[in-house]
Amino acid sequence: MVTVRIDGKEKQYEEGITYETIVEEYQPQYDDAIALVSVNGKIKELFKKLRKDCEVSFFTLGDPVGHKTYVRSAVMLLIKALRDVAGADKLEKVKVEFAIGPGYYCSVKGDVEIDDELIRMVNLRMRELVEADLPVVKKSYPIQEAIDIFHRQKMKDKEKLFRYRRSSYINVYCLDGYYDYYYGYMLPRTGYIKYFEVLAYEDGLMLLLPGLQEPSKLSVMEPREKLFRTLKQSDEWGRMMGIDTVGDLNDQICRGNINDIILVQEALQERRIGEIAEDIVNRGGVKFVMIAGPSSSGKTTFSHRLSIQLRTYGLTPHPIALDDYFVNREDTPRDKNGQYNFECLEAIDLEKFNNDMTDLLAGKTVELPSFNFKTGTREYKGNFKALGPEDILVIEGIHGLNPAMSYALPDKSKYKIYISALTSLNIDEHNRIPTTDGRLLRRMVRDARTRGSSAKRTIGMWPSVRNGEEQYIFPFQESADAMFNSVLIYELAILKQYAEPLLFGINKGEPEYYEAKRLLKFLEYFIGVSSDDLPKNSICREFVGGSCFHV
Repeated sequence: MVTVRIDGKEKQYEEGITYETIVEEYQPQYDDAIALVSVNGKIKELFKKLRKDCEVSFFTLGDPVGHKTYVRSAVMLLIKALRDVAGADKLEKVKVEFAIGPGYYCSVKGDVEIDDELIRMVNLRMRELVEADLPVVKKSYPIQEAIDIFHRQKMKDKEKLFRYRRSSYINVYCLDGYYDYYYGYMLPRTGYIKYFEVLAYEDGLMLLLPGLQEPSKLSVMEPREKLFRTLKQSDEWGRMMGIDTVGDLNDQICRGNINDIILVQEALQERRIGEIAEDIVNRGGVKFVMIAGPSSSGKTTFSHRLSIQLRTYGLTPHPIALDDYFVNREDTPRDKNGQYNFECLEAIDLEKFNNDMTDLLAGKTVELPSFNFKTGTREYKGNFKALGPEDILVIEGIHGLNPAMSYALPDKSKYKIYISALTSLNIDEHNRIPTTDGRLLRRMVRDARTRGSSAKRTIGMWPSVRNGEEQYIFPFQESADAMFNSVLIYELAILKQYAEPLLFGINKGEPEYYEAKRLLKFLEYFIGVSSDDLPKNSICREFVGGSCFHV
């Protein structure tokens, strides 16, 4: 018998039983399904077996790691069903491209027509697989044997990825004769995947899944056409450079082509910034360029580069940070935990901002404030502004797209830009890189460099940052006049060398340890490259340092 400690109490179990068997006893105590267990501080999948005395705790689908596990498992279920319905020999490629809200967009290539009948059959087959409650079997194969398996399944992307794998063995999952590789943990059986729907979307499929907040409820899909077009454009840029996956990027690095990749990617971004500047000028009457985006999206560098492009049209841009209109610290609202909530709209003095901007529009001279973050007070230091015919204000802040932020300004005087780091690079065709991972690594590197913050602190505050984005930024992104994707296809290979030492500084037993281990494993896929060849105006410089701008 083996002694297991759960919730401070010890119980005896037979050696060799699965953790899923133990979970069945405790599941009634949890609202959401238990997806994984922590055994002596190490995450394990439920089909793993009990071998020795240990302490066990649970992760449900309502925990971030549990939700990610559900998403991965649902993706495998979808691809298995597609192969069964369409015929594996007819499917050239199924690629999980990107997430749009609660949906995961997948492109399909091959002798397959995406029509109502295919969608109906795929949903039906997925339901059949769920009702059959089939096991997801995990087995570790020698790397060459794993490559041979994926070669037989015509998965060239995985062959290429594993060419750069340092370990001697690869964990491969099998579902009813279908083999695949996934970066992260999986559910033990198909019966866990209860909530999903497959829809036709544009020229591909959309896999609709529950969100983290309500893991037992299927989310509603809202069209986000501008976001979709921006993501598709980034995909096209990647294909144009021959880089769809991390394996492709590693190939280019090994061939000595990284400098060309950097130059082409930077040129594509500069061309897009120029297009936005041209649109602003052609609109006529624009006096306020409102820039908003989530944390670590590169807003500051983007605003500088956009300002330079506007200057080529004879305009004189003036930067304004919405943070300078914070209310004084003692007037800042607090969240439910009693902490200052700097991300809510009420943290900004809306009346003062709108009065100042209205006066500027009317031709008056206005003294603009600056916020002292050390003292928590707004200050005036003689920064007087008056708008001439060629003057234009470039305003940056998380609430820039919210109409309540600039309620007094005429719509025709505003041009709104949404910027984010929308990762288009995949680990392989079935393993997408979440946009939030790229931004978290950016912020971790920047905060360590500019604020002396540890990776532990950055990871610890990230859920709060993400909640603010979901509440105050993302709902307004489709109202933007233009979107800009600040992600650079090569940047994770650059960030790797800066992020890894920071992540290794998080010790086992700390709450942030699981996330640090996950990110370290993720970075292992990349061949690291030096930042020496980065242009001085690159958005990546905002995070690793060496920018020609004051960022």
